[in-house]
Amino acid sequence: MFRGMRRFKQQISEEECIRILKEEPRGVLSMIGDDGYPYGIPLDHWYDEADGKLYFHCAKEGHKLDAIAGCDKVSYCVYDQGYRKDGEWALNINSVVIFGRMKLVTDADRTKEICTNLCRKFTDDEAYLQKELTNALPRVQCLELTIEHMTGKLVNES
Repeated sequence: MFRGMRRFKQQISEEECIRILKEEPRGVLSMIGDDGYPYGIPLDHWYDEADGKLYFHCAKEGHKLDAIAGCDKVSYCVYDQGYRKDGEWALNINSVVIFGRMKLVTDADRTKEICTNLCRKFTDDEAYLQKELTNALPRVQCLELTIEHMTGKLVNES
């Protein structure tokens, strides 16, 4: 169903893909938007090692939720900061591309857990976290991406 990677010699392991998902704070979510146009937006994510799924937060209405309601198939791309080898100008970048299905998280306790983990990805300020959970949590919709296919590769920009 999913294509194999054409440049397979650049493919990175599943373990490396998961490391990137855990360490990198954001990626681009792509969906089928209005009138069949692609719709891609940057989003923060949290990878839950316990279930192997990605989680996001957003408002309770908008283009993203309309697109997901129309078609739950999505793609998500994450890439790292890259690195340069000594004496080389070219950047080496690891990227991960995921295909899967997105659904709304409806459980309040799970929503709080997802938002807590997303926030902790950016700060360990417990007072800020508690303020956000108190003030913003009622307005948050969380999303769950079940991974159906994942590939990653290392690309040298030269």
